[in-house]
Amino acid sequence: MKVSLNWLKNYVEIPLTPDEVSALLTSLGLEVEGMEKTESIPGGLEGLVVSLVADCQKHPNADKLSLTKVDVGTGELLSVVCGAPNVAKGQKVIVATVGTTLYPIEGEPFVIKKSKIRGEDSEGMICAEDEIGIGHSHAGIMVLPADTMVGLPAREYFRLETDYVYEIGLTPNRSDATNHLGVARDVAAALRINYGHSGELRLPDVSTFKVDNRDLALEVTVENTEACPRYCGVSLKGVTIKESPDWLKQRLQAVGVRPINNIVDATNFVLHELGQPLHAFDLDEIKGRKVFVKTLPEGSKFQSLDGVERALSAEDLMICDGNSNGMCIGGVFGGISSGVKDGTANIFLESAHFHPRWIRRSSMRHNLRTDAAKVFEKGSDPNISLYALQRAVLLIKELAGGEIASDIVDIYPKPIEPAKVELSYAHINKLIGIQIPPEKVKNILDALDMAIASEADGRLTVTVPTNKADVTREADVIEEILRVYGFDNVPEPGIINMAMVTSVQPDPSQVRNTIADLLVANGFHEMMAMSLSEARIYKQIVGGTPEEALVFINNTSNVHLNIMRPTMVVSGLEAVVHNQNRQQLNLKLFEFGKTYRHKEGAIEETAHLSMLLAGQRWHESWLNKDKALVNFYHLKAFVKLVLNKMGVTQYQETPIKDDIFSYGVRYHRGEQVLVELGQVSAKVAKKMDVRGQVCFADLRWDNLLRSLAKNRVSYQEVSRFPSMRRDLALVVENSVRFSDIAAIAAKAGKKWLKDTNLFDVYVNEAQLGAGKKSYAVSFVFEDPEKTLQDKEVDQVVEQMIGAFETQLSAHIRR
Repeated sequence: MKVSLNWLKNYVEIPLTPDEVSALLTSLGLEVEGMEKTESIPGGLEGLVVSLVADCQKHPNADKLSLTKVDVGTGELLSVVCGAPNVAKGQKVIVATVGTTLYPIEGEPFVIKKSKIRGEDSEGMICAEDEIGIGHSHAGIMVLPADTMVGLPAREYFRLETDYVYEIGLTPNRSDATNHLGVARDVAAALRINYGHSGELRLPDVSTFKVDNRDLALEVTVENTEACPRYCGVSLKGVTIKESPDWLKQRLQAVGVRPINNIVDATNFVLHELGQPLHAFDLDEIKGRKVFVKTLPEGSKFQSLDGVERALSAEDLMICDGNSNGMCIGGVFGGISSGVKDGTANIFLESAHFHPRWIRRSSMRHNLRTDAAKVFEKGSDPNISLYALQRAVLLIKELAGGEIASDIVDIYPKPIEPAKVELSYAHINKLIGIQIPPEKVKNILDALDMAIASEADGRLTVTVPTNKADVTREADVIEEILRVYGFDNVPEPGIINMAMVTSVQPDPSQVRNTIADLLVANGFHEMMAMSLSEARIYKQIVGGTPEEALVFINNTSNVHLNIMRPTMVVSGLEAVVHNQNRQQLNLKLFEFGKTYRHKEGAIEETAHLSMLLAGQRWHESWLNKDKALVNFYHLKAFVKLVLNKMGVTQYQETPIKDDIFSYGVRYHRGEQVLVELGQVSAKVAKKMDVRGQVCFADLRWDNLLRSLAKNRVSYQEVSRFPSMRRDLALVVENSVRFSDIAAIAAKAGKKWLKDTNLFDVYVNEAQLGAGKKSYAVSFVFEDPEKTLQDKEVDQVVEQMIGAFETQLSAHIRR
């Protein structure tokens, strides 16, 4: 939210510098995220001064140029070459001195430099209005009144306004600070309590409001008083639609609102001034001179102000005419036919209070995040609607003329009364942490317009204004007191109490950081995806998750994200698409995250580590000409790297092929799954708009941590004795995996076998036979206590060969 300092000063005198105001706002809970100095004219007319043309002669070397001497108020005459036809001796003009940057109406800014023009020195520039950005005329230089003081800065002559605009990170609980008057109330309270200021607040005067006639009276009916507890409106006739004056445009532009015309700008001004959204209807477009506040049947069509035809929900509150045609989505967005146009002469001005829940749902449903909707969502003040309407009407009459042509309609069947909250001085001091004198507490409450309804036995009953929709409990009122008292005025305690805590071993955070460091060192990037996803994806694209297992949520902010993710793969593939669309094709990604499923009447939350590879295995390099794409085995190597780092080396391996993987493998210990990895099926990848091949691994982090807790670190001395290697070429069925060979070798090799490695795979039906392949496997033997003899190793190898032939029907190629 943007707040203009000059605008604030309309309501309260602020004897502070802009930086001090920034600090004050932050201390009041209105955190300033940025501060910008703004000028109504770019550059602020810096370097431009009122000057006297002391002499003017024809340029000796150019017919259309004049050679002038100008007095800029420094006591020294400057030579300036001027091309304007109307320059003359004795004129008061605006001169841009050397070094000044000019910001013309058209074209780029430029700097005035000392130069020679046709052989004559020029030490500045006599300016036309379009050259300094204050008008569009270029007929000649600006000539000022003869009594204008020489040397007066141009910014002072034109009374240029300098403003400071604060970007405030407004929290959802500050419904009272959605507008300049609300912020001014806080500032006035803080100035009164902490700076000895009077804290007087200047409110816009509406005492001159008077009905001129009743020529355009309308009948208003509110059918849904839950969604619209209060509705006010009035008619005006004979208004003139035109451009707003500069002061109004400057106020709106300062807070990021684009000026449109005097009527719309007046309603936007009141919105940002008082926090009351208003809407102006073209009265002549209201059929039957009747207004109905109601809902329309599901699927009803409505063309909004942006030209989009929208299908309405039966829960969208609509402002309708006498024929039940929707003119506006109440509190959200206007319609294209009923809005104010250039030819509008009569208007009906609406000022209403809508229920936050109704507005938020409609706003999110139609993706219309308007300023009005944001105010209503936080909770507008129901008791300011009438005052805001009168303020807007008087402003419109000032800007557009016209007459008030009806009595005010004010439908308020159940007035919303200020909340009453009971609190105690003891609890105030306990929560804040210091003793605040009761008299000061009362002064703060008075400064915040919180009247004390009663007081007895150290307890207060406070009346909370209706503009503070979220102040409903004792703790809320104490927070209001602390904001104004000042967080910085609460001293730090002299004693800090600490408690000794123990953590589980191994520390999950430390293990996570270790594995993250390992993956980053191997070229991976950590990603963070949302835990929210779309049910549509799991129903139509990625199978394997029954609908009853999905955890649905009521997400009013983004209705399409309606479930908690049941798997990690979808968010991973979405990250791949996001990167590919930004020309990042070679990807190594990992994510620590959680999944959610319904299981046995409860919601199961499971921790995971996911890993993804896509694109080429190696980045392009003159050293490496290999352009091979990543595949299942590359990912498998990284997965084993992680498992080995965690000391998880003993597990079973089972092939998998399901709705996600075209092929893959599962590492598990009985029923306990440790890892599932594989190549994502081309069908799933295509439906997710992924280009190329993607490999994905899902490591069940909770199970791995449990396995890690059982591991014990052991030390083993590096062997002083040499190792021996034997290689075997085994012809086996295609169904035989290397892990089968390694398992048999480990049993037969006993304590001497230190390493088993697959270094070649050969397939040739003509030589090996159909359905056969040849594995070239190396075996490394070592005894930590002695040097092994060839006879001993050969004996173990023969036992291994026998086991391969018996259990795998292998044939040894010799």
